[in-house]
Amino acid sequence: MTRMRVLVSVVVGLLFAGATAAPASAETGGWADADPQIVEMMAEVPGGVLLDATHAVWPELGMELIVPESSIGVASMAAVGPCATGRICAYSGQSLTGSVLTFSTCGIHAIPSSFRTRSLANARSSGYTQARNGTTVLATAWAGGWTNVYGTATNLRCVF
Repeated sequence: MTRMRVLVSVVVGLLFAGATAAPASAETGGWADADPQIVEMMAEVPGGVLLDATHAVWPELGMELIVPESSIGVASMAAVGPCATGRICAYSGQSLTGSVLTFSTCGIHAIPSSFRTRSLANARSSGYTQARNGTTVLATAWAGGWTNVYGTATNLRCVF
């Protein structure tokens, strides 16, 4: 009876050690290779899913962050520069360059403080999108167009 208890304790201990070690190593491996912009955004905005080292999505927000290394795939489906059809896109660089933060839904979307918006594209078929600081409009991109943004944008407002 004592041997059985020892054996069960050892097996349970090994299972517990294996269960707690596996998620930690998997999580560390995925984040270790991630671009610093991705890591910072994932820490600031909960609910993100890391797709690869340069691409993360927030399904519940309809939000996506892509750093320049992975922009080739997005460009192949582009409606306005590298901004995919039906999306609104905020870029960290002027003239649709740098990292891109995209949204699939129309409405008011907060821009995380770790992302600086320098240009904006509206690849939707109607309406307009504004880069705003609070309620102050900094720039407006009409359907099928884009614009540079000057100032600190805190949200994007998409109107049909």
